[in-house]
Amino acid sequence: MTDFLTRRGLMAGAAALGLSAAAAKAQTSPAETSETIAEERVRRNLAGFRSHKWQEHFETRSTDLLLADTATRTLHFWHRDGRAVQVFPTSVPISPELTRLGYTEVTQKVEGPSWRPTPSMRERNPEWPAVVGPGPDNPLGSHALYLSWQYYRIHGTHDVRKIGRPSSDGCIGLFNEQIASLFDQVVVGAKVKLI
Repeated sequence: MTDFLTRRGLMAGAAALGLSAAAAKAQTSPAETSETIAEERVRRNLAGFRSHKWQEHFETRSTDLLLADTATRTLHFWHRDGRAVQVFPTSVPISPELTRLGYTEVTQKVEGPSWRPTPSMRERNPEWPAVVGPGPDNPLGSHALYLSWQYYRIHGTHDVRKIGRPSSDGCIGLFNEQIASLFDQVVVGAKVKLI
């Protein structure tokens, strides 16, 4: 009886403090609670992520394949030699008007790229310089993969706050360390799809 009253008292106190859910979980075994919490964290973290298969987007794997998923803000990379897919978090275009979707390819690889605002960017921001050379102020970061679409790139960024967010004027941005890794692996002519 004392045991029952003690539990009831604890439950009432916990409810008064807004902890009734925690108290209810305390009645389950510690292993079950830890498992449930871990499963919930995984479910929450993966809620926006979608795994892709290259066959869903490309006809062959005769060259490197890059898939930029603007909804989940990830870049999937399938190496031409068949190794496991690599997935990178990205920044994506800030609005649908700036987002170009479809197929393109890597036409050039540039380490230490210079950045030139597009004519529409200069129109909106006439105070911007015509060219920004390599360095910490360059929006293209340390490396850039130029695409067959004019003005579109997959590139690094020195501003790490942009990754995982809609923050670009059309490009796909990666952490500098990750674009450097991708840059070393991907070949000119790699097929690219933005969805």
